[in-house]
Amino acid sequence: MTSGISRRAGVLAAAVGTGVLVPIVAAATPAAAATPTVTCTSAKAGLAAKLKKDIAAALATRKGTVAVGLYDRSTNTTCTLRASSAYDSASVVKATVLATLLWDAKKTNRYLTDRENTLAKAMITKSDNAATSTLWKQLGMTKIKGFLSAAGMTQTKPGANGYWGLTQITVTDEQKLLKLLTAKNAVLSDNSRAYILKLMGQVVSSQRWGTPYGVPSGVTVAVKNGWLQRSTNGWRVHSVGAFKGGGHDYVMTVLTHGNSTMNYGITTIQAVAKVIHKDLAAS
Repeated sequence: MTSGISRRAGVLAAAVGTGVLVPIVAAATPAAAATPTVTCTSAKAGLAAKLKKDIAAALATRKGTVAVGLYDRSTNTTCTLRASSAYDSASVVKATVLATLLWDAKKTNRYLTDRENTLAKAMITKSDNAATSTLWKQLGMTKIKGFLSAAGMTQTKPGANGYWGLTQITVTDEQKLLKLLTAKNAVLSDNSRAYILKLMGQVVSSQRWGTPYGVPSGVTVAVKNGWLQRSTNGWRVHSVGAFKGGGHDYVMTVLTHGNSTMNYGITTIQAVAKVIHKDLAAS
């Protein structure tokens, strides 16, 4: 074959005199992907438009890829941005690990052991990795996947080979978890929910950044953050939080990657959190 163009497995290949097929990479012309925009709905007049505008403005100059979720029961307000995009969980998954432990204990009608309580407290309040690895291994993949199924967290993919920090999470599923923690449901007992929120309310001060930023006084805070640097997509910096008071009852998730530093990611999250707290407080 010395002339002509042959199609090989969808790649154009030109036949040259030597008989060697030289691939010609066809220049793809994909339709310009629209940048995702913030979507908000609310039962409160004007609130959705204000949140949409303010969240977009908070992110306008920020680099990296950011996903946002907000749900306020009091005004039936929901905001989302990249709700189904997957992120490496880092330590945010620790709230799911504790929820799984309590869900499993409930099935056999038992209390957590002293050892489990100690590990759970270290895992949530100090983000202790060794405690997390111990509980992750104790639970095993069957129980973890069982909880995710019971919770309807169908987009969450547990990290393989003990790498819990590489669990794939989305805003949609983190919001589902936060909603389970903050309202009566059949998955977690009231005592379990109260226990998780109590520990998330006792996180050490150095780890209370992120979604609690700008929270009005008198509003209770429960938070779990995560941060992880990898060779691709830079720093993953995430924050999930539950807030109650001032006539509102809301949960918030902000997931980010592509951050140059951990602090850059924190600043991005806090810019979003600040306007959300402010807009809800004013509504």
